[in-house]
Amino acid sequence: MVIRLAGILLCLMLGSMSAPAAHAEGAYTAYLDLPSTNGDGSGGGGLDPALPLDPAELRTALDQARAAGVAPQRYATLLHQYWLSVATSNAGIDLAAWEPERGVPANSATFVQVYVNYLRLNNAHPDYYWLGLAGLAGGSFASGFFDMGDVASIISVPGIHQLGSAVADLLRGTPPELLNLLPTDLRLLGTEGERLTAADLTWFQTRLMIMQKHIFIDQVPMHEAFAAEGLAGVEEMYRAGVLDLNAVTAWREIAEGTPEGLADAALRMTDREQNQIIADQWDVTSQGRGVMGRVMTYVSTIAGKAAVPGVRAPGVFAPVTISVGSLSLRAPLPNFNWADRDTRWHYITNDLLPRYLELSADQAVARPVLAEPFSAKLAQGRMLARLPDLLADLTAQWQLTS
Repeated sequence: MVIRLAGILLCLMLGSMSAPAAHAEGAYTAYLDLPSTNGDGSGGGGLDPALPLDPAELRTALDQARAAGVAPQRYATLLHQYWLSVATSNAGIDLAAWEPERGVPANSATFVQVYVNYLRLNNAHPDYYWLGLAGLAGGSFASGFFDMGDVASIISVPGIHQLGSAVADLLRGTPPELLNLLPTDLRLLGTEGERLTAADLTWFQTRLMIMQKHIFIDQVPMHEAFAAEGLAGVEEMYRAGVLDLNAVTAWREIAEGTPEGLADAALRMTDREQNQIIADQWDVTSQGRGVMGRVMTYVSTIAGKAAVPGVRAPGVFAPVTISVGSLSLRAPLPNFNWADRDTRWHYITNDLLPRYLELSADQAVARPVLAEPFSAKLAQGRMLARLPDLLADLTAQWQLTS
């Protein structure tokens, strides 16, 4: 009787000890078929609140799903979240605290760290062309972001108001028959630029932070997957539906490593970023805050010259040039708005990307440029420091002829 009782107790003890292990082995099932509810970067944290943020915990669940033979489509969000957690960990970014809606003070360090990480990865993996381009272009993008931060703290918003006032003065001296032909954004800058408020700029900064996080969520996890597991890592993301054929084709070209393939991969990834990931978000941004969305996106176009050797500023690449009869006007301002898909893509593929690919083709020249500290790139791109020259060019090169 005593032996029998002891046996029963032993069985109960063993059962209680094995229960948690059994639960752990099946933990991955709670992470199957989850939607990516925060894939656009608008919220805080990761892709779905049901998923943990710890890379080790995510990897355990991921390995269990793989071992169980689960179809990759069913653990797509788990897979994406794992590589996202690896990406933010390697970047020194706190994913849990990365919440654009919390505003600039809470996110400014992360905003900079994203671009620092792009350059870090590119310098470790020179074949990651897209990351180098993102890091260099990010210098001007981040400079504009912090310019807005500087002026948003005071109601006068001096830099943009000065630019708007200068344009308004020049418009007053332009014949009426030419005024009607000017791009709408240019006319809005002259008529509405002086009305821009700090609240407008704060809203715009938040929009930029959301788009930045969206790009990171999409692009950096696949780069980390390739760095850790090679082509097999991104092929799994493709089978899961996290990546499409265009993206996985880029990685196959990177794996082959030919100059032509690396250039095409950069084009494919840039196309994905600009025309798939953030195109809709640019539309929303340019249409927001009444006409101020157009004013702010146009000002960012004026100021946005990427730190790529040889690249032209948007206003040099496509200046405003109009004619009526014997009258003609040339204005040193861009004849397009960066927020608009077609003209943005035209500028990227006809100036920005070709100049970057020329740089990348000679790594002896490219490495010093890409290895320059991001803080230096940030300082070089500040609009407020360049404003006197910008205003001088605007006044001297606004050419009206008859």
